[in-house]
Amino acid sequence: MSIELKLSRPSRVYRPGESVEGKIITTLTTPLSYHKILVTVTGAVNLQVRGGVAGVIESLYSAVKPLCIIKKSIEVASSAGKLAPGRTEIPFSFSLSSQENGNHGAFYETFHGGNISIQYLITADIMRGYLHKSLSATLEFIVESDKASLAGPPVSPESVRFYITQDTQKHQLLPELLTGRFRITGKILTECSLMDPIRGELVVEASAVPIRSIDVQLLRIESILAGERIIADTSVIQTTQIADGDVCKSLTLPIYVILPRLLVCPTVRAGSTKGWVCEWNCDFKVHSTIGRSKVGTQAFVESENLCT
Repeated sequence: MSIELKLSRPSRVYRPGESVEGKIITTLTTPLSYHKILVTVTGAVNLQVRGGVAGVIESLYSAVKPLCIIKKSIEVASSAGKLAPGRTEIPFSFSLSSQENGNHGAFYETFHGGNISIQYLITADIMRGYLHKSLSATLEFIVESDKASLAGPPVSPESVRFYITQDTQKHQLLPELLTGRFRITGKILTECSLMDPIRGELVVEASAVPIRSIDVQLLRIESILAGERIIADTSVIQTTQIADGDVCKSLTLPIYVILPRLLVCPTVRAGSTKGWVCEWNCDFKVHSTIGRSKVGTQAFVESENLCT
């Protein structure tokens, strides 16, 4: 026998205020008696410990409590009954309404971070009484904010100019770069929607050594405010190659980076009023690396300016 959950939308993407509809599907070889069938919806912001990693953020795991976004239960079948052999579909539905749930806060967007996660789960339980183990199934659904629900109008795209020379580097360089000329200029957007790509352009003006490749790295900074301490952790979540091989001088190269939706989120700050405050934000640095000569720059794209 088996139990699974299936939502009406294959994408499993929903927005606050919408109705979530789905089915509990059971496949049985013999009749199954139950006391009641329950669907539980939970959403929370959690600290998570990465396997094999013992960092400063992980040390706060037991101190910072999860932030509950939503928790509600729906009785699909409140009285005892029996499921017939074969395939049975039991429909259910609920609304992502903060007023209905008694949750007066916001529905934060789904986020799968390295240390912080924002996750929404649906759990179906077929309860069979004290002497029998309940049948359970869990499914994650994705919550995205609606642009129409934003407090302010969407930000207009803004760009920042950057340049890379041998003088801007803090690490050891090849002797050819120290004695020769090296200069790369460009510009990149610092404000955009999470659904839109990061755009920009880059020009290699001069290089004393051949260029092997140009890559753009997207970095995520997760920070937690605990008392008076702010602890941050940085991780690379995506690398996009924009050029392969030695690049023609004075040629404008486009920068086009698609954001990995579940690995990024707008900067959000939230927490409790009971001593511990959990603050999370995602700041993105665009880091261009020039082959093995290890020349790079960092143009900061702050997620406080990213809107959805």
